[in-house]
Amino acid sequence: MPLAAGAAARTEWTDEALMHAIAARDEIAFGVLYDRYVDLVYSASLRVLGDPQLAEDATQDIFVRLWRRPESFIPDRGRFLSWLMSVVRNRAVDELRARGRRQRREATVTTSEGEDDQVSLIPSGEGDDPILAAQLHEEQVLVRKALAELPAEQRMALELAYFGGLTQQQIAVALHEPLGTVKTRIRLGMLKLRRSLGGQVRD
Repeated sequence: MPLAAGAAARTEWTDEALMHAIAARDEIAFGVLYDRYVDLVYSASLRVLGDPQLAEDATQDIFVRLWRRPESFIPDRGRFLSWLMSVVRNRAVDELRARGRRQRREATVTTSEGEDDQVSLIPSGEGDDPILAAQLHEEQVLVRKALAELPAEQRMALELAYFGGLTQQQIAVALHEPLGTVKTRIRLGMLKLRRSLGGQVRD
């Protein structure tokens, strides 16, 4: 009874209020936040990783980290959902990089015995190319700067779509907004990004 009543009361709390309670080790608040976003985190992870088991592992890891280090979220820097999607994106990218390193090690081990040459699964001219890496980094900086200049609603919709990997319908559900509103925000945000970036970033 107390647990059910506590959970019911907390379902009305904002994400920020739940995170404040989690920082105080409120397990019920954590359960409410988990239920609120677990499907979203899983679908975004799956979109990037393309593997259900890896997506499940990533989802579990993200919520474990959230419980252990709730202070990582700083409300003054933006909305919780935007922060959460950045955590999901970073966790998925880390997993992809780790998987790439494992594959390269396995490929090296399975080359002909006695050969000194290593086999790379990344095409020549990519991956370890410092010029390409520098160019990609520069483009990422430009895109993030342009995103930061967008109105908050448009930026959130674009981040969820292109970094979180969500469909427009999923974004509408996550933000509790009409689908038409989300579509308009994404369209307007993309137009502003194109104008802001000009030809500085490759398609």
